[in-house]
Amino acid sequence: WNRSIVVAKDHPLAKKANNITVADIAKYPLITYVFGFTGRSELDKAFSAHGLEPHIVFTATDADVIKTYVRLGLGVGVVASMAIDQVSDTDLVCIDASHLFEASTTKIGFRKGSFLRTYMYDFIERFAPHLTKERVERANLLRNQEDVDKLFADIELPVK
Repeated sequence: WNRSIVVAKDHPLAKKANNITVADIAKYPLITYVFGFTGRSELDKAFSAHGLEPHIVFTATDADVIKTYVRLGLGVGVVASMAIDQVSDTDLVCIDASHLFEASTTKIGFRKGSFLRTYMYDFIERFAPHLTKERVERANLLRNQEDVDKLFADIELPVK
């Protein structure tokens, strides 16, 4: 998935939406995901590559929490693009930041040998259509990560 910057409509970055840079974002307090959660390391890498350090004032594991704090004026939000809701987020300016930060991959994990119920397979396949029940069961039977990687080697992941 890719990232978006979210700001209040009256924020200075709202006017710069078409050509925003990492340096522009570094000027403001940031609200983003907890480190190690949903690709936060890519955010840190992007700042480091420009010799900058992000001024993170608040972290959360939920994009709605991040957007709420942006609405309260705490800072600039950095969220997954898929977390933007075209209906409920009309009070925010959402800026595509895919040119600033590398995409991240969301993974679904479960303990090897776990019994997965039908609704779990349904969720997995709705979230990632290439993860059919049959493919997940096959992966669960494999002995090591190398074999799992081979099973999924031909799959091109969508970027959102």
